[in-house]
Amino acid sequence: MLNKETIVALATPSGAGAIAIIRLSGKDAIKLAESQFKSISGKKLNDQATHTIHLGHIIDDNKTLDEVLVSIFKNPNSYTGENVVEISCHGSNYIQQEIIQLFLRKGCRMATAGEFTLRAFLNGKLDLSQAEAVADLISSDNEASHQIAMQQMRGGFSSEIAKLREELLNFASLIELELDFAEEDVEFADRTQFKELVERIRFVLKCLIDSFAVGNVIKNGIPVAIVGEPNVGKSTLLNALLNEERAIVSHIAGTTRDTIEDEISIGGMGFRFIDTAGIRDTKDVVESIGIKKTFEKIDQAQVVIYLFEADVISNDNEKSHSIKIEIEKIKNKYPQKPLLIIANKIDKLSDDDKSKLDVTLSAVERSHFIALSAKHKIGVDALQEKLLSFVNTGALRNNDTIVTNSRHYDSLLKAFEEINKVQQGLDSGLSGDLLAIDIRQALYHFGEITGEITNDDLLGNIFANFCIGK
Repeated sequence: MLNKETIVALATPSGAGAIAIIRLSGKDAIKLAESQFKSISGKKLNDQATHTIHLGHIIDDNKTLDEVLVSIFKNPNSYTGENVVEISCHGSNYIQQEIIQLFLRKGCRMATAGEFTLRAFLNGKLDLSQAEAVADLISSDNEASHQIAMQQMRGGFSSEIAKLREELLNFASLIELELDFAEEDVEFADRTQFKELVERIRFVLKCLIDSFAVGNVIKNGIPVAIVGEPNVGKSTLLNALLNEERAIVSHIAGTTRDTIEDEISIGGMGFRFIDTAGIRDTKDVVESIGIKKTFEKIDQAQVVIYLFEADVISNDNEKSHSIKIEIEKIKNKYPQKPLLIIANKIDKLSDDDKSKLDVTLSAVERSHFIALSAKHKIGVDALQEKLLSFVNTGALRNNDTIVTNSRHYDSLLKAFEEINKVQQGLDSGLSGDLLAIDIRQALYHFGEITGEITNDDLLGNIFANFCIGK
């Protein structure tokens, strides 16, 4: 897959800005840049040391396109492991396209999505899990996902997998050696030590597999569904959490007829809030579709917020009873999901009515109960703290390795399955040739993660998700 063409692409986001960076990579990158660059000092780029920056002009025939800074990185000390040139030009769309078109005419090819990072992988600058972490780092939009991506890009996850693979490979070599001396009936691999290694590998794999539950929500955000009857303040609460007028707020019941989603960071964790259509009996076809979607979103959510008007419990016994029934329905249908019960519009209550709220709710409900005013943003901070308490961030705080990639998770599950077979084989005194089959399979799945074992289809699928220029 590693071709020798010099590639070019815009490395900064497209559109006008203060500056833009155009990146070239390949054997002839410095040579091509030098042919179109006139240094202020008169120096030749190819004669300069790696990791240096030079001021000058990009020239197209006798036409000056822009005054630029050119950074050069000579192989193998570059991101891709090839000669790399980065041209910092002014951020005009016209200038960007003129410089890119110039280098295309001079023999460069437009880079495909993720091709710079693909070349870094193929040239041994990154393993596959580190390369995938580059995409995660670019897309990280909160502190937690950024922290995990940085740890993985620095090789925290891959080094852990590589160490396990190396130890298993050493024992696999000894067992394979035994097969060459099958007639002598000798054992080169100490079975007791091998059992200890297999048990340790099982423990590490189990921890990594379990961490995916936390890693997945950190990477994708924790979906929180806001549900309740129409006109209780669901959209107002969403706006208060987002600190902007994201959802339409009206005194008319049933204003929200579709789900509205937006994401914010709370304490470095991403939460994806879903404002749903109010749940009630209705003959309105459009509103009915919205209510159906509400129940679909509750299925997808990891946390459910049930919102009601605070004065209902203190002033309307019939409505209060129906709210309690709805709360019980949600609790019974989704027993594993945290359910937050929110009394909204407490600014309309007297002190006596406020005191009735706590005593009316059961003890179980009180532990997940918050009274607030979404309109006046009273109690919203307490709600955010409560939401954060639902997230298990212990592994993150301890800087443990956390798996966020579903491809890695799948390979870990398969490796764990094969290691279990190895352990069962050891316990039952299985012969070395049969043990070797399961060990090879476990090693194969370890290699899939770091890229020691790969294929063109897998690489194409992974790097297709990258942006152009990275």
